[in-house]
Amino acid sequence: MEGRGRERGNEGGRREGANEGRANHTQPRPTAPNTILNPQTRTRTPPAQETNLLLDSLMLTQSREASGGAASFEATVGEVAGEVLERLPPNFDIEAVERRYPQDYYNSMNTVLAQELGRFNTLLSVVRSSLQNLGKAVKGLALMSAELDGIGRALYDGKVPAAWLKKSFPSLKPLGAYVKEVLERVAFFQSWVEDGAPTVYWISGFFFTQAFLTGAKQNYARKCRIPIDHIDFDFEVRDGAGDVDAPPEDGVYCAGLFLEGCRWSSDLHELDESEPKVLFTPLPPIWMVPREIAKFSSFPHYLCPMYKTTERRGVLSTTGHSTNFVLDVKLASSKDPAHWTKRGVALITSLND
Repeated sequence: MEGRGRERGNEGGRREGANEGRANHTQPRPTAPNTILNPQTRTRTPPAQETNLLLDSLMLTQSREASGGAASFEATVGEVAGEVLERLPPNFDIEAVERRYPQDYYNSMNTVLAQELGRFNTLLSVVRSSLQNLGKAVKGLALMSAELDGIGRALYDGKVPAAWLKKSFPSLKPLGAYVKEVLERVAFFQSWVEDGAPTVYWISGFFFTQAFLTGAKQNYARKCRIPIDHIDFDFEVRDGAGDVDAPPEDGVYCAGLFLEGCRWSSDLHELDESEPKVLFTPLPPIWMVPREIAKFSSFPHYLCPMYKTTERRGVLSTTGHSTNFVLDVKLASSKDPAHWTKRGVALITSLND
């Protein structure tokens, strides 16, 4: 009996050892800190974003009474709503714009312009109507619905209301900076309407950046009678004086981009290390020139992902494009691409402040 017990004990020990071995074998290995990720899915959470998340959570626990009382809340919200409403420009007259810039087979930018103005009209209408209704509600002239209450809380806290962001371009800015950016974007397109297409496009001003870039490629494809799927962008940073004084023959000059994690050296004409304590630096105007893929220029480079916000993540829209990732930009660099990948270097169209 004792021998049989020892045998059963040995068999049990062998099973436990085998199970333990299988468990160790199937455990996922820890990811190396310097693993290179797909640019479209690569995300980072800087300490500043974690701090903002903590502060937002603390704000949710603060009551109106603790910060001045209901009367103070209503007075503040009414004042902020009035100020924003006063600065808001009128909607674009799209019919007049389409008469001035009719659809042109060889100039897709006319279509891009009309589409962008339509998106801005939608945003301006939502902002305007919500502020008008909120102003009536805080005066007791209309019912304070749950949506209006949410907009009022956001204005009181200096944040962009969620109802606006549903119809807006992606933005992580606080309320004041967001309103300023809306006005700047509207002014950019108003200048386009009045003075014609700009020599240098403010790429950060577009709602749907991918449509603008596709329009530039489409113009080249139709001009040269080349299938558009045989064409892509080649890139050249124009960092010299007078480099962008006249529009290019093909492609577009684009400005308004920021480099995160490095800077552009106008002396070396390539990527360089950031200055101490400087996270974002402006990139000089860049020439996005359509070319046949087989005829691309070859030079040492880093394929830099471009995002609309520092959040660096989004979802696929109904068009099949990401709501945040735009495209990869080829930037000259004498260093190995992994050097910049480890630093999380990327291009950003809109900062957080």
